Amino acid sequence: MIQGLKVALRARHESDVAVLQTELYDDVATRSRADTRPWRPISPGTADSPYAPTPPSEDASCFSVLELASGELAGEAVLWGIDTHNRTAHLGIALRPGLRGRGLGTDVVRVLCQYGFAIRGLHRLQLETLADNTPMIAAARRAGFTLEGTLRRSAWVCGEFADEAVLGLLADEWRP
Repeated sequence: MIQGLKVALRARHESDVAVLQTELYDDVATRSRADTRPWRPISPGTADSPYAPTPPSEDASCFSVLELASGELAGEAVLWGIDTHNRTAHLGIALRPGLRGRGLGTDVVRVLCQYGFAIRGLHRLQLETLADNTPMIAAARRAGFTLEGTLRRSAWVCGEFADEAVLGLLADEWRP
């Protein structure tokens, strides 16, 4: 388990799946804004669930997020597209609706940076989010990320195209 000030990241447990599926995946409008793939109905007990525990892999590290104060499951965090040759990865987070607005997002991003830079030895972390996702952009900026650009009308979201913001952080810019 990796700890920050407000959160801990740990391996996914079977008991996490139903909660994450119900509160994060089955909210079609929110999930459609968070994933580039189209939403489709998936049963939480199947291997197709995006929250199903999986064996460790070289190209992705999936975590469950725990709020330290309550011990409650707060959401998910992932480093994906890990490229060990170029030492880069993308990061993503999703918090349960009832736990948003508590400053957990910034801490999750910081702990993912600790994992990526100090443990995995990566050189660059990047995230992409919808340009109007001000909470994610603010959390990333507080963690040291720089807004690098906008991908104009690059995401199909609920019947229309939306801009995406790209943010990046280099290992030598990271402040643990």
